[in-house]
Amino acid sequence: MTALKETIKQPLKGAVAERPKLSFWQIFNMSFGFLGIQFGFALQNGNASRILQSFGADVEHLSLFWLAAPITGMIVQPIIGHYSDRTWNRLGRRKPYFLAGGILSAIALFFMPNASLLLFLPPVMVGAGVLMIMDASFNVAMEPFRALIGDNLPDSQRSLGFSVQTFLIGTGAVAGSVLPWVITQFTGTQQVAAGHVQNNVIYSFYVGGIVLISCLLWTIFKTKEYSPAEYAAFHPEEPEETEKGLSVILKDFSRMPTAMRQLGLVQFFSWFALFSMWVFASPAIAQHVFHVEPKDTTSANFAKAGDWVTLMFGVYNGISAVYALCLPTIARLTSRKIAHAFSLMAGGAGLISIFFVTDPRMLIVSMTGIGLAWASILAMPYAILSGSIPAKKMGVYMGIFNFFITFPQIINGFFGGWIVKNLFGGQPIYALVLAGIFMLCAAISVLYVQDDGDIRFSKKLTSIK
Repeated sequence: MTALKETIKQPLKGAVAERPKLSFWQIFNMSFGFLGIQFGFALQNGNASRILQSFGADVEHLSLFWLAAPITGMIVQPIIGHYSDRTWNRLGRRKPYFLAGGILSAIALFFMPNASLLLFLPPVMVGAGVLMIMDASFNVAMEPFRALIGDNLPDSQRSLGFSVQTFLIGTGAVAGSVLPWVITQFTGTQQVAAGHVQNNVIYSFYVGGIVLISCLLWTIFKTKEYSPAEYAAFHPEEPEETEKGLSVILKDFSRMPTAMRQLGLVQFFSWFALFSMWVFASPAIAQHVFHVEPKDTTSANFAKAGDWVTLMFGVYNGISAVYALCLPTIARLTSRKIAHAFSLMAGGAGLISIFFVTDPRMLIVSMTGIGLAWASILAMPYAILSGSIPAKKMGVYMGIFNFFITFPQIINGFFGGWIVKNLFGGQPIYALVLAGIFMLCAAISVLYVQDDGDIRFSKKLTSIK
């Protein structure tokens, strides 16, 4: 924390301050809370569909139940970003928001697998409601972490910052994804009654809530944010914000930088694909690889398929954690756009390859490609974006950028289930193939993004023209 404490005094003499570089462990501590958030988020992604299926949801309706998550994210993140840009109190600028979001997320983790206990309401509706609250809370906690990297790091360290953040995201996601499978190895796979969730899933959600809060508290106590005076010293050229109210968000949206608009198309393809994977991976792998009937939610094979999906999600998150540390070097040797395009192509190939899998162990190969894409999706777009937006609006623009993440999920949520039922004959495996095609489209789209911070690649394009 020395570098943050030794904030330069040049502004007092009329000079422009320069953000000091931080050590690896300072960057690590700054993002450690994201490990806990992703631990819980991985539990949601890997188990929400089978929880809802256990409560009676049909496969073709799963995407509609998942709609609550991106809709709340679309609303919540820009608002949280807007107000976090303007918050300065004893706890900090961003920390109050990810602490509040973390507490609410932990509470939701405790409640979701126990939705059937509320006997006076349909469990599937309670589960969907808790899923909405959980995802809104995750969004409250996640958005300030992105902005914190932009606040505290100089531009030269932002690729490293987002890569370390992605490494911690991957590490937390691995632990959260494999936990139900690990518990099963100790307790044994049990056939459960209709309308109830497996005990290994319930216990995993309890652990997830505890881990989430613990990691957030680590970041809160180990990380210092710059004061308003220190922050103003880094950006004396930026005028003070005079406009008030939430209407400012709409004006900021209309003024978004060119790179942000171009990244929107890349994000649309990427997150449409990811949403399909999260929603349909469990029923697709259960039906296509484990040969489980669509309506069968009580057999040992259904439970085994669900545990295997969470384990495979742990594999792709583990790959992403390792690959994230390699991304800055790859981007430096090529460009951020080429690094991202290569990673997205690997993800597209991985998703399409699931169609050809007959042995569950071969899913590891598919998940390797998906892991490369996931690491890059969590790092490269933000590294490109952070250099093109005003520093004093880092929070609100990171929140607005979330629109390009939630909008494709909402489109998928409305039409994904209908497509599976009416175009794919009720076979969700084809939703994963379509996701792979979209991921390949994202890889092509990123090559047309304007990245002003990548001088080497810009010069190459100029010479080609």
